Amino acid sequence: MRVLAGKVALISGAASGIGRAIAMLFSAEGAAVAMVDRDGAGAEALARSVEQSGGRALALRADVTRAADCAAAVRAAAASWGRLDILVNSAGIIRRATVLETSETEWDQVMAVNLKSIFLLSKQSIPVMVAGGGGSIVNVASGWGLAGGPRAAAYCASKGAVVQLTKAMAIDHGPDRIRVNCVCPGDTDTPMLRAEAAQLGEPIERFLGAAAERPLRRIGRPEEIARAALFLASDAASFVTGAALVVDGGGLCSGGG
Repeated sequence: MRVLAGKVALISGAASGIGRAIAMLFSAEGAAVAMVDRDGAGAEALARSVEQSGGRALALRADVTRAADCAAAVRAAAASWGRLDILVNSAGIIRRATVLETSETEWDQVMAVNLKSIFLLSKQSIPVMVAGGGGSIVNVASGWGLAGGPRAAAYCASKGAVVQLTKAMAIDHGPDRIRVNCVCPGDTDTPMLRAEAAQLGEPIERFLGAAAERPLRRIGRPEEIARAALFLASDAASFVTGAALVVDGGGLCSGGG
């Protein structure tokens, strides 16, 4: 039996990378999936693919840094399927720069996408989950939210805040039967990771080679992060809340990320 059969999930950042992999896996496991992204065309293409495979999907174009867009997305998902059981906050951006190299605008952008969006979508989703008897929230943080990393000041600050926000929400909403956890990926082969090489002015192969320097000797695949998110969202993790699940090929334990 598919582990998310009968569930409704809303996933931000669903048009590419880790968010896309999560949306595809959750659909394959039986969930109706509302796919939220600023890239409306990308979300629509994914939704069509899911529906052609027999799944239930809804594409929602939204800027998750805007309260009105987040409220509209949650309303649309709940109106389509009558409930909301799972929220995955996967939208994210990175700016590879020190504090001195980061402009105020860049700082605000990173914080808005990586952190504020979780606040906004959770604020709208939690009442719907409470009305339905509970739910699960999975936030995508980062290994660098636990250990930090070079030339990524705003990103590390935002992801560290995601870890702590996860724990605070788990405390506040456990009595509502809402579990809140986060997954902390290491370097994963996504368009965002490859864009980092350009930001740093490094050849892509050299950059990816350095990222693979961890005990498992490779970078992650989006599907591997999706499987961790599936565990946290599912009843298999029914007694897990406030956790930060590291999925990084051993990067943190070896002093990397």
